[in-house]
Amino acid sequence: MVDLQILYFKLFIITFLKMSFFIHEVPIPISYFVSANGKSKNREKILIFLNEIWKIAIEKQQEDATLKKPLLKTSAIKPSQKRKHMKEIPEHFQGQWITTAEFCNLRPQNMFHRQLDTGSLPVSEPERQNRHILFRKKFTMKGAVSTVIRISGDDYYKLYINGVRVGQGPAAGYPFHYFYNEIDISRFVHAGVNTLAVHSYYQGLINRVWVSGDRRHGVIFDLLADGELIACSDESVRCREHSGFVSAGITGYQTQFLECYDAAAPEVGFERPEFDDSGWECACIHRHADYRLFRQPSEQLTIEEIRPEKIEKCGASWRIDFGGIFVGSLRFRASGDRGLEVVMYFAQELEPDGSLRWKLRANCAYKESFLLSGAEWDVLNQFDYKSFRYAELQCPPGCRIDPESIVLEARHYPFVLRAACNRNDEKSLAVWKLCVDSLRYGVQEVIQDCMEREKGYYLGDGCYSLLTFCLLTRDYTLMEKFFDDFLRTAFVNRGLMTCAACSFMQEIAEYPLIMFGLLLEYCHLSGNRDFVRERYAAFADILDFYRENYAEADGLLNRLDKWCVVEWPNNMRDNYDVDLTEGKVCDTKHNAINAYYIGAVKCLNKIARWLGLEPYADAAALQAAFVEAFYDRERKLFRDSVESGHISMPGNIYAAFYELFPDRAGVKNVIAMIREKRLSQSLLFVTFPLLAFLKKENEDELLRELLTDDQAWLNILAEGGTRTFEGWGRETKWNTSLFHLTLTFGAAFLTDWNISDILSFSEVPHEKH
Repeated sequence: MVDLQILYFKLFIITFLKMSFFIHEVPIPISYFVSANGKSKNREKILIFLNEIWKIAIEKQQEDATLKKPLLKTSAIKPSQKRKHMKEIPEHFQGQWITTAEFCNLRPQNMFHRQLDTGSLPVSEPERQNRHILFRKKFTMKGAVSTVIRISGDDYYKLYINGVRVGQGPAAGYPFHYFYNEIDISRFVHAGVNTLAVHSYYQGLINRVWVSGDRRHGVIFDLLADGELIACSDESVRCREHSGFVSAGITGYQTQFLECYDAAAPEVGFERPEFDDSGWECACIHRHADYRLFRQPSEQLTIEEIRPEKIEKCGASWRIDFGGIFVGSLRFRASGDRGLEVVMYFAQELEPDGSLRWKLRANCAYKESFLLSGAEWDVLNQFDYKSFRYAELQCPPGCRIDPESIVLEARHYPFVLRAACNRNDEKSLAVWKLCVDSLRYGVQEVIQDCMEREKGYYLGDGCYSLLTFCLLTRDYTLMEKFFDDFLRTAFVNRGLMTCAACSFMQEIAEYPLIMFGLLLEYCHLSGNRDFVRERYAAFADILDFYRENYAEADGLLNRLDKWCVVEWPNNMRDNYDVDLTEGKVCDTKHNAINAYYIGAVKCLNKIARWLGLEPYADAAALQAAFVEAFYDRERKLFRDSVESGHISMPGNIYAAFYELFPDRAGVKNVIAMIREKRLSQSLLFVTFPLLAFLKKENEDELLRELLTDDQAWLNILAEGGTRTFEGWGRETKWNTSLFHLTLTFGAAFLTDWNISDILSFSEVPHEKH
């Protein structure tokens, strides 16, 4: 019996490692299952698990032999072809991952699971959060034409060369595909001794921002002069935790730590060459670093200094207006006795009495502080960013503020506008400017939804705002990275996750399906067949997952264990008559998710033809099943579900967009519905397909009316908005973000691109024009 158990265990390890490599492309260390002395960990649990797997396999085999298969026929793709593009060769570094003695021996904590799988959740560790860890190293230059540093940090780093900040990053990633930045520092170095300083940050919260809370912290770098290594991260690097960053609380959805910055901390000025680090410890090599490093394909952020539009002195306080909402941090200098505290408030809007609404609608309370050191001047240093327009500095007696030093350090992705508005009326130009400015100042290392509450890298929202960003800039780098980032989430679930490169696990059913439309648009706009061909099988595998797990005999989807949003917020769903409660399986076969699914199949079929491949599946059979299940032939409109006679905007807009109507009478009824309801029952997800449908139907006048409707984008401006809201007004949601990127897609309908041809689902894709 013992020998049999050992055999089971060995088979388990071999099978798991093989599945891990071929399915996830992630080598799993054997140390996860075997201790240092070779003995198995939790042997009894593993044996129980193996027995359960064996029983499930037998039951599944019997079930497969008796169940009727879905009618949908798909083109064959070999398992070895799936996610082939993920097999990339990581970069080799001479440097090693370095950290502090506290982190160097910690084994990583698994953060990943299906959303509804709550059996084994990661543990939050408050004692190991909000850690600002500094590194310094001297290096000598003999004179070189080119000096480059390759650097990464977990969760994030800011790099200084000879006291000057020269870069920050990386974009968030998973350990098996972690990004590093390559930065040209030639103009910041000189012959002789130079100083490299890094401010790294381990946040430790489980949220949508980073893969944090996993006990992984560190920095790695190689410094090259004319291609030759002159310094790297090793145990000679000096390190110390920064004691000047004290938590002022957590805000958002566990999104960030607010900061109390102490200018008297002994680490202040650590980036300057003359700083004395002789009392610091030597860095430690991270013994369990399991990263695979790849060069970040996107650019680093631009830091733009925004000067105040208005500064007002109100008694002992200073009130600052920067003229619009930006993403970044405040910088100014102040003087006063040691320990004096400047209390700082930040807001996106003002209260009716003119005071700052620092308790934001978007569930953030922006109150921080700045402790003075008693020096002639102290400069505020903030690490993390906020989204704000207004700031108020409350000064104690004896404190002086230098108003000329006040600046907002806005951070955003490089933005060069290469498109023009195709209308010249005042209203259209105002909507255009609102959307363009929001993208110019809102896009970060990734396309986020809101800039404050979640800072989330959302798949569904990102498809529309990213399309618009690329239409405006003609730069597809972020779009290509977007596809790969979300395809990598398949290691958690083949049907993909809602947010990429983070430790918050959520699954929204339609989001991966929306991405097929974005891929189709990419085909036309970029013309890059090689990129799409390499990822075709991975996209096909997503649809395979939906078919294999949720399709019934007629090919339509039901009983999804992913949350169907349909439209958000829920008060904009036009009373869509299905229980869409998050956190449980939806037992009702309903319209919206099936429209998205068939639409995704149609998109992939068009892409397959464009690549010279066989169509993925028979979309006509699916469409016929959809009509049979949901079409009301008397009213000539689609019902919300097989169990309801209710007719709604979402239930018909998605069907119209993906051309699922069996007759022209139904199409005309949808247009009439839009004329009646306009945009009152659509927002983040219904509005884009609604406008695209009108464009395809040559309803240009109605399209123009909606884009310049007083209750849509113009209402945001009428309410004083300088960036797109998370709704048509401040009161649309209970927690409205006043800087949210999704509605920037308004600009996509105000510039010229071949939308009718690209988003037609009855023609073979054309060549790039």
